[in-house]
Formats: sequence, structure tokens, C-alpha cells
Amino acid sequence: MATDYDAPRKTDEELPEDSIEELKARRADKVNSSVDMDEEELAETIELPGADLSEESMGVEVLVVPEYQLDEFTCVRCFLVHHRSQLAKREGKDGICKECA
Repeated sequence: MATDYDAPRKTDEELPEDSIEELKARRADKVNSSVDMDEEELAETIELPGADLSEESMGVEVLVVPEYQLDEFTCVRCFLVHHRSQLAKREGKDGICKECA
């Protein structure tokens, strides 16, 4: 929606003054107009913490990722995978990144 910033603005005298009762009634109308859910439908969507889910199965696909690329290492202090340009020092076959060194 386009706004005309050059148009004259209304002053406080021109604005309608609503009573507190009218404002409360408007708020009550908005609250009452919310969507009512069926109680049975709502109960089906709630899962209880101790529910038995042994019959449920999850479809999870596990991807096998190569341990390292040739130009990467895992820092033994922060456990992040870094490019070899971030290698500060090597301790055996383990490396420490520049941030942790």
C-alpha cells in the first residue's frame, strides 16, 4: 500500500476518542473470534511424556561420510573440522587449530 507522506496529518482533536468500555469490547470480540479446535482433535495431537512409542517406527536414512578430506583436520581441543591452513601445531596424528593454540 502506498503512503502519501505529503498529505496533512490528523491532529489530536480530529482523532476519535474511544471510551475504555468500547476498547474492552473490541478486545473481547477479537479474543472470541479465535479459531475453536475440537477437543478430540486437540487431544490426539498432544503426546504425553511417558507414552509408549514402541510400536512407532522412524524413517531415518544414515549417510556415511568419509572421515576426513585430505586437506582437513579435526582440532583436538574444540573438535571442529578445519582446513589445513588453520593448523597451528600437530600432536602425533592429532592437530590443534590456530584459534585454540
